Amino acid sequence: MHEKISAIWGRISGRLLPFLERVLPPMQEHHRKVAMILEFVRPEDIVRQRWAATGRPPVDLTLMARAFVAKMELNLDTTKRLIETLKSDEVLRRIVGFPGKVPSNATFSRTNLAGQIHEALKSRVLDRGAIVIDTSLDATAIEGREKAAKKTAPAPSAPRKRGRPRKGDPRPEKEKTRLQVFCEQKPSTIDRALPKDCGWGCKRNSQGKTEYWKGFKLHLLVANGEIPLSAVLTSASVHDSQAAPSLLKMGVRKVTPLYTAMDAAYDAQPIRTLCHNLGIVPLIDSNPRGQEKIPMDPAKAERYKSRSSVERVNSLLKECFGGRHVRVRGPEKVFAHLMFGIVALTATQLLRLGMP
Repeated sequence: MHEKISAIWGRISGRLLPFLERVLPPMQEHHRKVAMILEFVRPEDIVRQRWAATGRPPVDLTLMARAFVAKMELNLDTTKRLIETLKSDEVLRRIVGFPGKVPSNATFSRTNLAGQIHEALKSRVLDRGAIVIDTSLDATAIEGREKAAKKTAPAPSAPRKRGRPRKGDPRPEKEKTRLQVFCEQKPSTIDRALPKDCGWGCKRNSQGKTEYWKGFKLHLLVANGEIPLSAVLTSASVHDSQAAPSLLKMGVRKVTPLYTAMDAAYDAQPIRTLCHNLGIVPLIDSNPRGQEKIPMDPAKAERYKSRSSVERVNSLLKECFGGRHVRVRGPEKVFAHLMFGIVALTATQLLRLGMP
């Protein structure tokens, strides 16, 4: 991985930046950052666009994707501000690739390619099956700007016969929990089953106070070096543990994690069993559930400190890559917005590994 990143960094510093310095007006530091990130991500190698040569020519999706990556790298809060910046900043507009007129806000809102770009970025840099020593998993609150969806009442279950079964009668099988079912399913099936509408969520902060918010939850699996491996967006009311099976199964597609650190919200036997089946050693803080807390083994407790990686990624995403500026509505658009931020964050962290 380091050899690939170093080769890309050598191409950027040795050819791209000197070329841009010659052909463009004087660049500032943020122009250089955007140019480096776009060359590292290269959406033009990922996006495939077809046109049957009939009707109005479509807008170039490559330029849309490059513009959204630049938006997250510059931490612009709205698409309208991105358009205004592109119109007023000739250097940025030429780096992104727009030849003249910048498309309207409505055209930008139809772009949803961040997931494909993130997967291709990981495939380009990470060797398939590469061993990643430490990974960590956590969820963070994403505030929404829409009404919370009304909860539908669950379907009534069939009444069970009271009392013990008669001698010789078969005992009714205990139904599997939703977490147990998710641990047996594919990530795509889990993703369809998880609620994604805007809802109300609560969490206990570091001071022991309960906080409430309206919106969504972003669940992340992060490798050491603050590199996001997989992401899932759910409603704010979904418990953290429900997205863990999907994140873990998507994470092992590209790399081989050795350890995964999780907080007490993931202390459940189905998650431990799934980790062992995937060849991962789970480092999960114990949930006392009203009883005495079981201390973690000293060696595992020391390695558990790697869980701070996912907390730093959550903080970086919110402070520097648009995580606090969610101005779109609907889970699909919210996830697309966040994924473009994750793409820019991933490219930034990978570039740091390759810099001399």
